[in-house]
Amino acid sequence: METTPNITLEPKHTFPWRGFLQSLMYFIIGLAVFFFSLDLMMAALQRMGSVVTDTLLLATSNPFTGLFIGLLLSALIQSSSATTSITVVLVASGSLSLSSAVPLIMGANIGTTITSTIVSLSFISHKKEFRRAITSGTYHAFFNILTALILFPLEYYFHFLSGLSQFIAVRFFHEPAGSAVETFSLLGAEISSPVNFISAKIGNAYFLAALSVVLLLGSMLFFRKMITNALGVSAQEKLRKLIFNNSYKSFGWGLFITAAIRSSTVTTSLIVPLTAKKIIRLRTGTAFILGANIGTTITAFLVSAFNSYAAISIAWAHFLFNFIGVIIFFRTPYLKEVPYQMATQLGKLTLRYRVAGFLFLLLTFFLIPFSLIYLYHFSM
Repeated sequence: METTPNITLEPKHTFPWRGFLQSLMYFIIGLAVFFFSLDLMMAALQRMGSVVTDTLLLATSNPFTGLFIGLLLSALIQSSSATTSITVVLVASGSLSLSSAVPLIMGANIGTTITSTIVSLSFISHKKEFRRAITSGTYHAFFNILTALILFPLEYYFHFLSGLSQFIAVRFFHEPAGSAVETFSLLGAEISSPVNFISAKIGNAYFLAALSVVLLLGSMLFFRKMITNALGVSAQEKLRKLIFNNSYKSFGWGLFITAAIRSSTVTTSLIVPLTAKKIIRLRTGTAFILGANIGTTITAFLVSAFNSYAAISIAWAHFLFNFIGVIIFFRTPYLKEVPYQMATQLGKLTLRYRVAGFLFLLLTFFLIPFSLIYLYHFSM
């Protein structure tokens, strides 16, 4: 007797609309909190008055001091996006000039690399993985240091970045009517009443500023969590084919993912364990880092949107700093090897003398900046 085989119909794979809409809702909420924190910061700056403005101008009057202040601030809070957002707000409010803000942006790009360096040092007990971890973890630092060594003298002597970015802002953008402080609102005038309500209820301007910084960092941590969950791909081979198939694809994904979460700190830190465990090659990992360097500039553009020429100019200065660095060190013959070889040699040195990696961390991000700032103010 013939038996009819059981035929089972496989369920159709439908698009997960519920998960997509939930993620979209979380993204919009996170973006609203981000913008709200910056509006709140602007309200705090308005309340602080000329005392804070004079202090900021004095602290950043010397470009070298501004460079190291930006480095230290980003190293301490481990986020260049937060530092650049604050810088754009300060420029928009008139508390900081464009020429004083550019060195802060340069320093912020160097300071943010501390996270990937710390992550690489966590592999110290794994000898086989340690050298690759140090190489990928410090590549970002060497890239930004070398870019600053090229562009900082040009800015110092010729105002290269500030002049070029200001030309772009004036030539291609329209400044809104009214003063920068009055028109600065990322939420929009029609829904910015919560900012006015909170600033009116909180009398202390410094507490208002602290609250805005907490909300700013909280929104960025939220976006980091979102991208970490999104990248939770179980199969390592699938992850490699999706993102790290070749250098150009890796560069594009680094740009896109970092622009989405507005933080190069988390995306570049993800590369360290992947390269340390040989899941991806060092070359494709460094391409991802360079893409992340471009993607992180989206934050400054979001903050400066529809604001003064000065605010738009500093956003362009941030982009140009990273873009010029990528042009020099991504595909330029010979030059593209310089940061890679410096990171590789430090990796070999650290494998032989474990203290070398810790000395690099302490000297680059703390001792040298603190010492130079102290010597500058002591000599005045």
